[in-house]
Amino acid sequence: MCAAEFDFIVIGAGSAGAALAARLGEDTGSTTCVLEAGGHDTHPFFHVPSFVAAAIGRKASNWSFATVPQAGMAGRQIGVPRGRVLGGSGAINGMVYFRGHPTDYDDWADAGCKGWSYREVLPYFTRTERNEDYPASVFHGTDGPINVKLVENPNALNYAFMDALGSLQFPACPDFNGPDPEGYGRRQGLIGNGQRQSTWQQMLKPALAHGNVHVQTDARVARIVVENGRATGVELVDGRTIRARREIVLSAGTVQTPQIMMLSGIGPAQHLREHGIDVVHSLEGVGGNYQDHVASPIHMETDDTTSYGISWKVLPRDIYYGIEYLLKRTGPLAGNVFESVAFLRTDPSLPKPDVQFVFQPAKRLTNPKIPFPLGHGYAISPVALYPKSRGTVRLGSPDPAADPLIDPHLLEHPDDIKPLIRALKISREAFASKPFARYNGTEVAPGPDCQSDDEWDAYIRETGYTVHHPVGTCRMGDPAAAETVVDPQLRVKGLEGLRVADASVMPTVIGGNTNAPCVMIGERCADFILGKPPMEPAQLPPESVARYK
Repeated sequence: MCAAEFDFIVIGAGSAGAALAARLGEDTGSTTCVLEAGGHDTHPFFHVPSFVAAAIGRKASNWSFATVPQAGMAGRQIGVPRGRVLGGSGAINGMVYFRGHPTDYDDWADAGCKGWSYREVLPYFTRTERNEDYPASVFHGTDGPINVKLVENPNALNYAFMDALGSLQFPACPDFNGPDPEGYGRRQGLIGNGQRQSTWQQMLKPALAHGNVHVQTDARVARIVVENGRATGVELVDGRTIRARREIVLSAGTVQTPQIMMLSGIGPAQHLREHGIDVVHSLEGVGGNYQDHVASPIHMETDDTTSYGISWKVLPRDIYYGIEYLLKRTGPLAGNVFESVAFLRTDPSLPKPDVQFVFQPAKRLTNPKIPFPLGHGYAISPVALYPKSRGTVRLGSPDPAADPLIDPHLLEHPDDIKPLIRALKISREAFASKPFARYNGTEVAPGPDCQSDDEWDAYIRETGYTVHHPVGTCRMGDPAAAETVVDPQLRVKGLEGLRVADASVMPTVIGGNTNAPCVMIGERCADFILGKPPMEPAQLPPESVARYK
């Protein structure tokens, strides 16, 4: 249990918070307390990579939020899973290692985030990385704490997917975290020795040996205590208060970081007054600028048994896979199922890929109580990378135990659905190409009757979902801008002693998965707090400089 006072308090032991706290622990002259609302990650679902759906489905370790009804999604409420466990959402996610497109960070810098260009953030990515597949270079690290690797022996359907896109004249990509992440190819995951790699397991847990970092689980925060314009402590729902001598860092995520701030009286003044909360610090941007990636799948079913799946036809094979994993930590159970991907421009006139094509060599899940595919099939789930719709997180109640109101305004902007329509048409072409012919798949969703743009539009709105990449609700940028919540050193505007380090600070969502950028944000925040000079900007090859700036 944490004592009553520490130099630093980190709220949240997720991907960013655990990395941040581990780095703070390297300063042996200071003490850090990490407050995690969830429990320990002892269940095997967290560690066996292929059990990702089971990890997400475990209610004890998932906040299981949902949006308010979304007009742009046929009035449906869309699930927003968030990790409630040591490791945070990084303990239940798909383990994808992808940083986004290099220009995403240059766009941040141009939008007022000084010091966050691609050249400036790249060294923080590579500092954490222990890459098994690529040698050390400006683009890759090989001696960091987090293992990164390609899934070994991917399912044969992945090669059909890649060959199909090649037959449609799309390029191959040899390294999605290299100089040009466009095309199709195998993807890397946060996997090592057949197990999930989280910043809690690989960074924070070892840092506890220093003796100056303390983790408290089942510690739900009620509010941050602010005295005379400075954050001085954290009050828990059980009534205890833990004080911070130097700084408090919110790393509770895009949903709960703004919720905690608003419960503390920090946020849009009128909204706080509506809930009877005294306005401690009026900051209109808190909870705004919410963004997430929307996806919509095309599903195929087949009698062919190549895909992953449970059926009587392949029962001996599936039993062998289980034994192989138990004995050697290898085989399909040591992978995250999503072994290949493509980042493509669905319109050739675009400057960079606008859609991520996620390939699944397995039938879709049809029974929510069974987190493994029954039968055989395969799917492509296109993900629109750069949404224009913006939403909010607001309080549903002044009670810290009440869920916040999440309103992303999904597909509200008329441009947001267009990339998905184009991408689903490309996906159907891929499945109709020669490389997939041998698998004799039948399209079961949306089905061959879906042809016109209006029919695609309706299908997406009625069946689409997000891929759980919410960002933006404590936007970083120029402190002079009204919508900004934190400055480029992640300090909350107008308050002393309070920073934010998680996906909520992203001014715009990156073009891909958000876990690796969250770790980078945690790494940078630690250096800011400890007063370390920034790492030297990456010296990019001339062809990359010409391509990206």
